[in-house]
Amino acid sequence: MDRDRTHFLLLNMGHFLDHLFTLVFATVAALALSREWGADYAILLAYATPGFLAFGLFALPAGWLADRWSRDGMMVVFFIGIGFSAIATGFATSPLQVGVGLFVVGIFAAIYHPVGLAILTERWRNTGMRIAVNGVFGNFGVGGAALIAGTLIDHSGWRSAFIVPGIFSITLGIAYAALRWSELNTNPAPKTATETTAISPTMKAILLRISIVVFATTALSSIVFQSTTFALPKIFDERLQNLAHFLSTKDAATTIGGLAFAVFAIASMAQLIVGKLLDRLGPRTVFITVAIIQIIFFALMPGLHDSLALAAALGFMLGAFGQIPINDYMIGKMASGPLRASIFAIRYVVSFTTLAAALPLIALVYANWGFDTLFLILATTAALTLAIVTRLPRQMPAVG
Repeated sequence: MDRDRTHFLLLNMGHFLDHLFTLVFATVAALALSREWGADYAILLAYATPGFLAFGLFALPAGWLADRWSRDGMMVVFFIGIGFSAIATGFATSPLQVGVGLFVVGIFAAIYHPVGLAILTERWRNTGMRIAVNGVFGNFGVGGAALIAGTLIDHSGWRSAFIVPGIFSITLGIAYAALRWSELNTNPAPKTATETTAISPTMKAILLRISIVVFATTALSSIVFQSTTFALPKIFDERLQNLAHFLSTKDAATTIGGLAFAVFAIASMAQLIVGKLLDRLGPRTVFITVAIIQIIFFALMPGLHDSLALAAALGFMLGAFGQIPINDYMIGKMASGPLRASIFAIRYVVSFTTLAAALPLIALVYANWGFDTLFLILATTAALTLAIVTRLPRQMPAVG
């Protein structure tokens, strides 16, 4: 494998680990700590909230540092830092210690999206498919969190769900540093004032409208994504018990984790379709389609159990995962190269602070009304997204 392909693979593995580390606790809390520590699931969610706040807020300094120091250097910091912080979390002996560990994990996790996507969209130009492939790896991290954590819980305890991936991440960090050693202190030089492309008032108005749509739909899409990916193991634990026992009379956590992984893995393929369609049709038509898919399957989900619940969950996860590359595609088309990481950082500050805000929403709704009400809220959120997306122009302008 040549250096270029290896670089792309390591960036994709970074996306895989980024989402795996941020969602391991979702499975650990649902399938292990709520029983081992006798803690209520809704209460345990509170200890994950600071980590998701860090995931969002620290994206901005991460992007700033990447643009001014080294994007490749920041990727090495990501791999090694998140690995060591995950290992430390695996040695926690109380919910508070887990919360502190998850906060540090969130700080390092914040590096990946503004930095990794800036490298991706700067280095390779067929952005739709590149972002889609990278997104699939991220989705496998989402699903892998449930499968890997569930398997490790059954066979070696919940602590190994943090420690084993942590060791793997440190190993990849060393490999990334070795591959990109000569580039660790280099970044593209910023454009000078004379090099900056002039933008007409009409184009500025179009870009402003697109920016409003991007950041509004980023917030709404993040509510949908966080609510579905974080809560799915618990939803399956409640809704798929008969199916899980039919498939396996033992290792229930592994079976539930495996079903969640299967849904995540199949749904992630939607990103490849979306990536191809983005390059051919543009974001407006594609975004409208995935929003409609979400509305339909969220509205169908209340009251369903076992096979029907599994089918409906696959439907709304196809929509949830399918939307992920769209905003990154639009930003990649508009953002200038020298500030690309900083612009992606702003997008992910909005995205991941909304993710953090979604955790109290999940806990509140689950504790008082159950998951059926959450599905109706998400259907409404998807409908609002659809209304906003109709304001996109039919053709995306390219700037910088």
